[in-house]
Order: sequence, then structure tokens, then C-alpha cells
Amino acid sequence: MKATRPRPPKRTHVVDYSIPILPRQVDSPVFVIASVRSGSTLLRMLLNSHSRIRAPHELHLRTIGVQLTPDFSEQSMQELGMDKVELEHVLWDRILRLELERSGKEIIVDKTPGNVFVWERLHYAWPKAKFLFLLRHPEGVVSSLENRKTNTSTREALEENALKYFKPLEQARGTLDGLTLRYEELTAEPERVTREVCAYLGVAWEPEMLEYSKHDQGRFVPNLGDRSDTIKSGRIQPARTFDDTAALAPELAKYAKAWNYR
Repeated sequence: MKATRPRPPKRTHVVDYSIPILPRQVDSPVFVIASVRSGSTLLRMLLNSHSRIRAPHELHLRTIGVQLTPDFSEQSMQELGMDKVELEHVLWDRILRLELERSGKEIIVDKTPGNVFVWERLHYAWPKAKFLFLLRHPEGVVSSLENRKTNTSTREALEENALKYFKPLEQARGTLDGLTLRYEELTAEPERVTREVCAYLGVAWEPEMLEYSKHDQGRFVPNLGDRSDTIKSGRIQPARTFDDTAALAPELAKYAKAWNYR
């Protein structure tokens, strides 16, 4: 049986930025800041269907690291003006550059949900990065987690899991410049919302974006995005809506109110 490796912790990491950043090969990447089960796979497929935008599967950059040997490679890299953190940023940057080169496109979007835990680091590593904040009604997120075929968690545990994403998401949204989107609006008015995204990214809107099934979106692989029948259908399907937030747990209700869900 294949050994199961522990998942990275769901928390914001404190990083020591003691080394100035080096020039980037990708000057202005785009990062989606969203919780799990918030519709980010649909958003990435719509964007990936644009002739100038590459939105691959989840890249999980925060879990890609380097290891330096004390007194040898650590000292050597310091002489070159790099430490472990900056070396990781250089590596992440190169991954983004390679993906753009392979696709022949100009703008790259990473929609990994784990981005919410490293939004400060992403902003530091790429001062010119752009951010898309994707919101979904808190009950929609929890219900989606609950309805997964593999779910064995209690409602309380699912709420706790969702809240681990909501807190840094709201911190990022309140700190960074960016564009806020709502999953419910994306599914109800995909042309309007994708037009807003294109305007924010500085590209012309293309109607082909709405027919994402006609474009190569890559394989549906575990841990790299949504693999549900809904996303595999190739059609934009309406999101569930929730009119009453009074029944929500207080912490969930707090975010529903902050995100203007009533």
C-alpha cells in the first residue's frame, strides 16, 4: 500500500524576508485567492480558454521548496545574494515561466486554494502580481465539502476546515488590491463576470471563453482541482443559492455578512 504523506498545515506561514528579491522572469502573475470548493476550477477553465491566458491545474507552489546544507550551499547562495526563501521564489518563478513558454501565452493564472495561506509571500515575491478574490456563500462551500463522495467528516469538522480558508482570504481581500468575484455571479452571468476579469487583466474578452469544453484543459487529476460531474459536463451550471443566513453557525454568518450574502 502506498504510504500517505501528511498534508501541509492549513495556516499562514511567517517568513523572514531578509534578502532582497531578484528580477523575475514572470513580472506580473495572477493568483486566485479562494477557499476550497468555491468554484475556482470553473474560473480557471474559463480563463484558460482565452488565447492569451494560461490557467493550468493547481500548482501548489507553497509546497515546492529547496534544501540548503549549512556551511556549504547555504553560505554559497548567501554570497550570491540568495537565501532559502528567495531560492524558492526563483524556482516558483521559473515554473511559471516554463508554463507560459509551453503554452505560448502571455498571462499565467494559478488558482491553488492553498494560495490563501501564502498571500503575503506571493505579494512580496511578485510586487506586481494581480489577485482575483473568489467568494462563495459559506454554506455553499460547506455543503460542497459535505456532498463529496469521499467525505467522512462531521458537519462541525467541515465548518472548521472552511473557516481555515475564510480567515486568510478575508485578510488578503482587505489588504491587497485586486478584483473580487462571486461564484454565484460567475455561473449566473458568466459573460459579464469574465468581461470584468479580462478588463482587470488588460486583455480583450473572447466569447470562446464560455465554451471551455472545446479547449484542452488537461486531465482531471486528484488534488489538482475539481473532478466532479458538474465540471466535467463542460457546461456552466447554476450555483446553489442560500437565502437565509440566520441558521448559519456564528463564524460562518460573520463571513456571509462580510461578503454581502444575505
